[in-house]
Amino acid sequence: MPLQDDHQIVSVDDHLIEHPRVWQDRLPEKFKDAGPRIVEMNGMHLWSYDGQIFPTIGLNAVAGKPPEQWGMDPVRYEDMIPGCYDPKARIADMDLDGVQAALCFPSFPGFAGGTFFRGNDKELALACVKAWNDFYIDEWCATAPDRYIPLAILPVWDIDATVVEAERVAEKGARTVSFPDSPVPLGLPSFHSDHWDGLWRVCSQAHMPVSLHFGSGSFVPGFSYSSMTPVQGQLAAPDGPFAVAITLFSTNLMWTTTDLLFSGKLQQFPDLEFSLSEGGIGWVPYILERADYVWERHRYYQSIDFDTRPSDLFRKHFYGCFIDDVHGLANRHTIGVDRITLEVDFPHSDSNWPNSRKRVAETLVDVPDDECKLIVEDNARRMLRFPRAA
Repeated sequence: MPLQDDHQIVSVDDHLIEHPRVWQDRLPEKFKDAGPRIVEMNGMHLWSYDGQIFPTIGLNAVAGKPPEQWGMDPVRYEDMIPGCYDPKARIADMDLDGVQAALCFPSFPGFAGGTFFRGNDKELALACVKAWNDFYIDEWCATAPDRYIPLAILPVWDIDATVVEAERVAEKGARTVSFPDSPVPLGLPSFHSDHWDGLWRVCSQAHMPVSLHFGSGSFVPGFSYSSMTPVQGQLAAPDGPFAVAITLFSTNLMWTTTDLLFSGKLQQFPDLEFSLSEGGIGWVPYILERADYVWERHRYYQSIDFDTRPSDLFRKHFYGCFIDDVHGLANRHTIGVDRITLEVDFPHSDSNWPNSRKRVAETLVDVPDDECKLIVEDNARRMLRFPRAA
């Protein structure tokens, strides 16, 4: 049965481009010169932050452009459609696309605040994290509280500050926090350590799932994420095109999921949940099959849970999401129909805007109505505690 008119699409992974005043309007006076601000250089709009210059990469704002015009070059604000950076204009774009609600990840800060993690002045970086969270929750989401889902980033370089900020944003109404899909490439303790227990406790108690967006841990297969150039020593060929990395992005979350399934943290925090953002779902059945296979044979001599199958842990603690994943939908019962959500990815290059609803309807044409409703709306609303408006 096709997608019904009363099914509201809730996207668990969209993006916004920060407008030029986000930090200048919110940072203490002493930080404004070093804080993020737009500068014009050689006809381009670039971000200046902490003594460095950063572009707005063109592929992050291609909505409304034909693929022939896409590219990696920095873009000016007037080169983007206003819905990239204006929350009121975005609502009109969502209406055109047939999308009811959206969870928007950052752009300049990186999906999980990696720009601020790499900043030299950590006092400034902490102020920038708080300013982004206040902007997104108090300005962007407040524009249409029934359409935008509150998210927050964290100062992950400091676990004490991370816990404090997680508590603060939970009180402000954040429905999820964005966290690196793997902290290890950032030089941080792994999911297997006790380092993050304070954060997991806050998220569990607040019923605030952790969003793990691929690439947020700064690992891109075969490429430097900051410069988008090939690097030696990674799995992909160093002389390959960026198309290799784009294709392999979602494999990041295969590593992340397996790490967490065998970490012991899901048993320690039974209410902790993770949302696998922009990772697709087609790979999930194989990873669960393989993890169970390994668990059956190797749990006797390792310090891993002896009683709980990894696949059972997945179906209690994880949600996957997809943009366009016919194979994954065909195997939805192996994944768990109540564990699948939808993403639109506006205004990035994977998005089907302004035809998202049309494409979703095509991919779900053979899915029963009750399962359709779970996938496009109900699972996301349950995970994010974001009910329909009256």
